[in-house]
Parts: sequence; structure tokens; C-alpha cells
Amino acid sequence: MLDQMEKIGREAINQAGDLVRRHIGAVPALDIRSKGPSDYVTEVDRKSEHLIVEKIRKHFPDHQIMAEESADIELDDQTTWIIDPLDGTTNFIHGFPFVAVSIAACIKKQIVLGLVLDPIRRELFSARRGNGAYLNDRLIRMEQSCDLDSALIATGFPFRAKHLLDSYLSTFRDVFQKVGGIRRAGSAALDLAYVAAGRVDGFWEAALKPWDVAAGSLLILEAGGQVDDFWGSGRYLLNGHIVAGKPPVHAFLMDQVKRHPAPALSS
Repeated sequence: MLDQMEKIGREAINQAGDLVRRHIGAVPALDIRSKGPSDYVTEVDRKSEHLIVEKIRKHFPDHQIMAEESADIELDDQTTWIIDPLDGTTNFIHGFPFVAVSIAACIKKQIVLGLVLDPIRRELFSARRGNGAYLNDRLIRMEQSCDLDSALIATGFPFRAKHLLDSYLSTFRDVFQKVGGIRRAGSAALDLAYVAAGRVDGFWEAALKPWDVAAGSLLILEAGGQVDDFWGSGRYLLNGHIVAGKPPVHAFLMDQVKRHPAPALSS
């Protein structure tokens, strides 16, 4: 079953990636709609999601689908696909080439398959539980040590939950003073994939959604990294507050977010 799921997931994500690549930076204003402050959706988001959902439904009609622009379901014991058809929509609108398509699958609430595609660089990050993480089918494995002074950290601003800004900025200040650099590129799914590939050493962000983190978190775990929520309860998929990285960087970031507590968004 999982072999077939990965095959269909790869076909779907590559087709969606072709669509995104053809239209980045060329979206008519009439095709852009605001979902909330600093949160946009385009016709390409919707078309990408439709393409992925229809392909999955054709082959797995009994599976649940949780997708950013359509499905409103709770994660339960059923086999569930978690889809972000275009992560980094603001980047996409502006032609900023840091966007992703993300597909994950869960069985009994456990993520078993993760795919993150950078359609611009044509890089596909993939993982299956217990089978390692890959970049374009080449095994990737995270180094277990890191000099914190030279560490490169990725993050994201809590634009969906601006009441968290004070605690976020306090954390940012403390992290900034102790690491080599911080990057904010605008696609959490791709940031997490970059952690798995060793391009950045750690990542933290609050107020994310399951489709932002599901695939990327499995990539990191399978590459030898660590992932948790701000409280160490492992519920990042549900509460949206995530810390990830190489073991020493993950431990450092966990200490920082605990010093400036943020309220959980959900239980």
C-alpha cells in the first residue's frame, strides 16, 4: 500500500509543481484573494490542490484528505493525506523563488510519508517512516554535531497570530545573539526540508498548520534530526508551534522558546 501511495504522491506533486513553476511571478491581480492579514490564495493554489486531490481520490477513494484550501477535517485514525498545494503564496505572487508543494500521509495519526517539492529548483525531498530521507532519490543524513556560534537558523514570523509577536521577538533576540545567522524565506515546508538536507541547522515557528509541517517534520526525523513543539509534548501537528534541527541546535532552540512562552493555539 505505501509503495503505491508514494508512487501516486510523487506523480501528483510533480504535476502540481509544473503548474506552479509555469505561473510564478505572473499571477493576474484578479486571481489573488486575501484570506486574512498577510494571507493570500491564488487561482494557482486552487488548481494545484484540485489536481492533487483528484489524483489521490482516483486511486484511494476511501482515504481522507486534509488540504489547505478545501478540506476541514480532524486528524483521526483513518488514513489521511495532508496537502499544501502551494506553500509560500506571497513569494509566488511576487516571483520570489522560494515556494513548495507539500504532501504527507498519516496512518493512525502517524506520519508515514512526506514529500516536499521545490518546483523552481526541481528538488524533491522525500521520506518514508523507517526508510530514511532523500533529496532527488539521494540519501540525506544530518550531521549530529554543530558549532552554535556558526549555526544558520531558519524561522518564520507569526503572521497568522500577531498576538504572539512579542514572545516571538523576544525569542528571536536571544537566538540572534548566539548563532551565526538567521534566515526568513517564507515557506515553512521548504525550511523544514532544508533542515533535513543540512542547508540550515535548525528552525522554529509558531502558529503553523498541519499542512505546513507534516511532510517536513518526517523528513527531519528520517534524516536524523529532532522535532517537537514548544512544550516538548510532540503535538506540533496539532498546535502549530514547532522546533526542529540537529540535536544540539534543537536543544538550544527548545531552551529559547521555553524562556518566552507562547500560548498553545489548540489542544
